[in-house]
Amino acid sequence: MALLKLRRRPEPTVAMSERDRRVVWRTAALLLDYPTTATLTMLDQVSAAVAELPDPVRTHPSEFLDHLRTTPQLDLAAHYVETFDMRRRASLHLTFYAYGDTRKRGMALLRFKHAYRHAGVELDDTELPDHLPVLLEFAATVDPVGGERLLGEHVPVIELLRLSLSDAGSPYAGVLAAVLATLAPPTTADRRKIAELAAQGPPEEEVGLDPFAMDPTMPGRAEGRR
Repeated sequence: MALLKLRRRPEPTVAMSERDRRVVWRTAALLLDYPTTATLTMLDQVSAAVAELPDPVRTHPSEFLDHLRTTPQLDLAAHYVETFDMRRRASLHLTFYAYGDTRKRGMALLRFKHAYRHAGVELDDTELPDHLPVLLEFAATVDPVGGERLLGEHVPVIELLRLSLSDAGSPYAGVLAAVLATLAPPTTADRRKIAELAAQGPPEEEVGLDPFAMDPTMPGRAEGRR
């Protein structure tokens, strides 16, 4: 009788402990969210946690924390809105790159929602479930296995976002680089997908998210960031 072989989880780009990976995800969730006063008051705590990370992954979040300390809050807020709310190719919503605001995106959003629900999490109505900081928070604090799976499935989108931010000279690119270091490197298929998404851009058909809204337990928003 043949023994079943367990499929090994792909190794992350940078060797690190599970705790370190979760610290990176938790830190990135904070740094990629809107720079509120509450977040800025936590910089010393975040810096202490980042200082314990391995060298290859510590540099990027450390540099971004320095940026937060030396930039006025109003400027940080303006840059955040300009970077993530005004540019279609820099959306923090992972399904937007492949589906834009089309009906197919609604079904992709349900996959995130169902993963959260399976782990006992019900989102409120303040954000769509594919928002990268939401997923990172979920992976760091609730379900690292399920969260990593969703992150891994969206490596092409995260890498495309990093490239877009890097091309724009945004310091947020370093935060994305730290997240990618915790995941398996892009495969050949991933790189083809990155090139495809980069060439096509998000679909522009504005038809709403009807399948998403059909789930009676799924909170929706009339307006919000893409």
